Amino acid sequence: IRTEVGKWRRRGYRPVVLGGDHAVTHPVVQALAEKGTPLDILHFDAHPDLYHAFENNPRSHGSPFARIMEEGLCRRLVQVGIRAADVHQREQAEKFLVETIEMRNLTPDLRLSFDGPLYISVDLDVLEPGLAPGVSHFEPGGMTVREVIGIIQRVETAGIAGADIVEYNPARDVRQLTAHVAAKLLKEILGRMIQVNGD
Repeated sequence: IRTEVGKWRRRGYRPVVLGGDHAVTHPVVQALAEKGTPLDILHFDAHPDLYHAFENNPRSHGSPFARIMEEGLCRRLVQVGIRAADVHQREQAEKFLVETIEMRNLTPDLRLSFDGPLYISVDLDVLEPGLAPGVSHFEPGGMTVREVIGIIQRVETAGIAGADIVEYNPARDVRQLTAHVAAKLLKEILGRMIQVNGD
């Protein structure tokens, strides 16, 4: 993943990666930060994915942001929609100075501003399960599609370096609802990239 994304980055492209589980984010960010410029990251998820080693696997889907922060690939990590964080992950968030916007604190007019370059990572389980059932780890009490789109449309940054949409599980989807949601989010992210980057 790192090699392939790095190849496209060096050609001047801004990759948008469709996963796969959230473990893919770490090598993608590694490739985008190769020039030595740490990214700002806007991360939508029900879970912080900050475990030191989830199920004894330091490269699991529950650990990508711990690796990213340890390697200094991110200077500012903002997580939105969190509603399933245990003590260890809260300690990790404090250790890495992660800005966490839990569901209980989410406001309809949330506006986020980053110095950039910005990377956007969307775990589909950030959404209310009834709106996106095709995920592996249901967590009731999530965001609406409109809330996620609104934050993407309002985000202020000097540039968007890339993005991912992850954790789609077609085996659990119903009438392709989640696939359609993922396609809509992809379109909105690409549109915001064009607006922000001016190309």
